[in-house]
Amino acid sequence: MSPTNDSPENARGLAALPRANNAAWARYLWALPMLLSLLFVGSTIVWLLRIDALDREERRQTMIADALTLETQLRGQLEAESAQLGEIAKQIQTGKLSTTQFATSAVVTNSFTSLWRSVTWLDQSNRVLAFASIGNTNASLSQADSPTGQRGLSAHLVANLSGSAVGSLVARYSPTVLLKHSVPWWLARKYHVRLIDTLEQEIAAMDSSMPRSVGGKLGAGLGLERASYRLSFDPTIRDAYLELIEHEPFVPWTRSFLPTFIIVFLLLITIATWMLRRQMRSVLHAESAWRTESAWRSAMEDSMVVGLRARDFDGRLVYVNRTFAEMVGWPVESLIGKLPPMPYWQPDEIEKTMQRHRRNMAGDAPREGYEARWLHGRGHSFDVMVFETPLVDASGKQIGWMGSILDITERKRMEERDRKQADTLAHHARLTMLGEVASTLAHELNQPLTAIASYNAGVINSLQRDGFSDASVHNALLRLGEQAAQAGRIVARIREFLTRREPELEPCNIHEVVVNAIALFRRELTRHQITIKFNNDNHAIQVLADAVLIEQVMINLLRNATDAFSAAPDQMRLIEVSVHPAGEAFLRIDVTDNGPGLGGRAIRDLCAAFYSTKTEGMGMGLAICRSIIEAHGGALDAAESPASFAPHGAQFSLTLPAFKPTRSTGLQDSDTDNIDIDMDVDSDKVAVTQHEVEA
Repeated sequence: MSPTNDSPENARGLAALPRANNAAWARYLWALPMLLSLLFVGSTIVWLLRIDALDREERRQTMIADALTLETQLRGQLEAESAQLGEIAKQIQTGKLSTTQFATSAVVTNSFTSLWRSVTWLDQSNRVLAFASIGNTNASLSQADSPTGQRGLSAHLVANLSGSAVGSLVARYSPTVLLKHSVPWWLARKYHVRLIDTLEQEIAAMDSSMPRSVGGKLGAGLGLERASYRLSFDPTIRDAYLELIEHEPFVPWTRSFLPTFIIVFLLLITIATWMLRRQMRSVLHAESAWRTESAWRSAMEDSMVVGLRARDFDGRLVYVNRTFAEMVGWPVESLIGKLPPMPYWQPDEIEKTMQRHRRNMAGDAPREGYEARWLHGRGHSFDVMVFETPLVDASGKQIGWMGSILDITERKRMEERDRKQADTLAHHARLTMLGEVASTLAHELNQPLTAIASYNAGVINSLQRDGFSDASVHNALLRLGEQAAQAGRIVARIREFLTRREPELEPCNIHEVVVNAIALFRRELTRHQITIKFNNDNHAIQVLADAVLIEQVMINLLRNATDAFSAAPDQMRLIEVSVHPAGEAFLRIDVTDNGPGLGGRAIRDLCAAFYSTKTEGMGMGLAICRSIIEAHGGALDAAESPASFAPHGAQFSLTLPAFKPTRSTGLQDSDTDNIDIDMDVDSDKVAVTQHEVEA
């Protein structure tokens, strides 16, 4: 089961072997040589048949050309003989040759040296006037040309006489001699040449020993054919044909040694295929057993939650299982054969990891395992526990190291979560106690605030009764009463909120609510040198809400924006509050700043219980704000500042249900549409008011 360090590809192949017999056709590979051999033999037979057909056609075309050439030569020879006979006829017509001189005339006797056997002079009634033959002349003829050496029929040449000697000359000649004199030697070696009539009777032939066969089918009993060709010899010899027959019959490939060779070849291929089939069956049986065993091993390894890796003494990966590949986020193919540094090592800890790798290769890895932090192929880090053990082969020789790797990221995450949960429970207990204290303080502060308001009203009444008419004092007392009443309402609403009562929803002017919230928080804005802008296109728009709770939400958002500026002390600090419709039934309020921004955090993370980005924060402000807004039927959202709000920052948005009054409420008396609150002027007003109160 252990892969070897000298064949990492084999180890990789073992991991891929558990695939089923994905090539059923491999069972019949043994028949492939036989099929290829049959294909080769078939192609060879077709090629031989094609060669035979081309050879036959070539021989036939050559024979036709030779026959036409020979015919031309024979006709030329006979035309020359006819011209010679015509010369004798001229001698007779001019009177230079008489019947008594005919047989001994040199013109006549010289003609017998070629083809002629006799010459006859006939009158108009075809009676013989004179006759000359080869026997009564002095012409010397060879034995082959003598009448006794000739066989076959005779042919005649006729020349008509005119003038005073009316009649005809008839020259009888031997066609056999004509063939011997006219057929070239090379043609005679290739063909048997003869003249035949329409009844297939031989008129003349070149070779008397040549066996005769109708149509040239010589040697048909042996399956051999002698090709032949004939053409008409009219009008030179009437009803005669010139025929050429091959001396050597055409031998097809089936009459050669090739069929025997092919049969022996097929027999040997059949025997080899049978032996190959036996060998293939044995190999397939062994491979099937091997695949079964490998499939069992791979199934067990892949079903494990433990990652396995095998390395040789150089640290090269020679085997990894699927769990290890999925754990590190790299495919098996890209890991096999890798040398350190590995792609799953932390880039900033390469040297440290390399030292640990050398320690492990030296055999000094802790037996109880060690923890490491690796990098996943997708970029995130995870924690593992690694156990190293020697890797040995079948002979017991160590060939490397086998590692077992456990992913302990989730375990460490659970441990961290349990620790944080314990801290959260303790913090929650403190907040619960704080809530109880706040509820008690709200209850206890309600009476002093009521007393302050009562004493303030009594002082105003006393001063009016005594005729004291200082306007500054009167205004200061009025402001004191308003602030005491506002504090009383805030304490009452906080108490109601802590006792889980529903908010008191009533129509309220959102413009006034936002202005009041800014006025309550303007001292903090002045102290941190923050410029605030409030934009509202419609001062008369109303919402159905609890004005005090909405003021607290706005103050909390302004405080968060103010605290965020502590991370950017050297830039211009700006907070912008804008109110605009969100559809037909809702109103949207945006609080935008140019602080450091959200850092990629979403509203879900920011509103999580006990989550805070401040070192001294309790993590409850935004969670309470979202609860208040959702209790009003609205929503709280957060995003990065728009691109136009340079350079960056955060934008918190809250939506509230809009309310349309049926009659005028007197809330449209605002002086301007856009309020730009100058904190220096406001702080002066605050200082004057406090001075008047102290006076």
